[in-house]
Amino acid sequence: MLEQKIQIASSAVTQSTPHLPRVRPRRTRRTENLRALVRETELNARDFVYPLFIVHGSNVREEITSMPGVYHISPDVLPREIEEISELGIPAVLLFGLPAYKDEFGSEDYDDHGIVQEAIRVCKRVDPETIVMTDVCMCQYTSHGHCGIVRNGAIDNDETLKYLGMTAVSHAAAGADIVAPSAMMDGQVGAIRAALDAQGFTDTAILAYAAKFASSFYGPFREAADSPPQFGDRRQYQMDTANARDALREVALDVEEGADMVMVKPALAYLDIIRRVRDAYDLPLAAYNVSGEYSMVKAAAHNGWLDEQKVTLEILTAVKRAGADVILTYHAKDAVRWLKQVER
Repeated sequence: MLEQKIQIASSAVTQSTPHLPRVRPRRTRRTENLRALVRETELNARDFVYPLFIVHGSNVREEITSMPGVYHISPDVLPREIEEISELGIPAVLLFGLPAYKDEFGSEDYDDHGIVQEAIRVCKRVDPETIVMTDVCMCQYTSHGHCGIVRNGAIDNDETLKYLGMTAVSHAAAGADIVAPSAMMDGQVGAIRAALDAQGFTDTAILAYAAKFASSFYGPFREAADSPPQFGDRRQYQMDTANARDALREVALDVEEGADMVMVKPALAYLDIIRRVRDAYDLPLAAYNVSGEYSMVKAAAHNGWLDEQKVTLEILTAVKRAGADVILTYHAKDAVRWLKQVER
């Protein structure tokens, strides 16, 4: 009789709750330790590259209005930045320079005593282990604000290659570990590789801005680098924002020309491109979390519309989850501090 009652009760439970799941993914989400145990994507300090804007002068540390928390700094202030970055465990910096003068050929860009060349030497003197990357482009240095030599109102792609090669060689001679051409000139990686090798800099790596889109997210950078074009725009050489297959073609060309690493820029609006490049290539993949992405988080946080820490770490995690090995971001220092708090 007892066994019969148990069978009837068991049957009733089964019949009344047939929808109850046997598999419950929530079981591993119940506590923070459980969530951490099965977490697929982890951010850490070694993922980040911190961009720096170097200007002439002394004792300069001026906040960039459209990028709160990011500064123009002079070479004498740079050692404190490098020491802080090193202490945080961030392995690399990307240097942008603002020249003392501009001309149509961007002469300070490839001057051995230019602002970036001097900054490289300071970085390596302060901490030889910090990886120094340098932007190789002409827009900050030219009077017209374009990324190459202008002839008859248009960019002369092939003439520009010579100047990009000269700039890369001057950066390598100053001690740069990695040069990062961002001008989006056809053939720029091959020209730079040939120029570096011809001068004996065979160990200097190239991080190619392979898929760099003509994005509206670059707005704050124009102020930071003082580099808005004086006529037209950059859509004639930067990529159409609507194109994905074209991005894979650009990456393929840079890989063929000798790129050691490739980049997708911007990051947040182009997570699909990051994923497609990751699936197609085994090279180290970087993504640039650009100025506009940074500034809109800062602005929303300032107005109390979102939690800056949570949103920033969510964005950076998404970029890594999409496939990026390296993330260039102005959030780097804050992100590392927040990650250390989480670890504690």
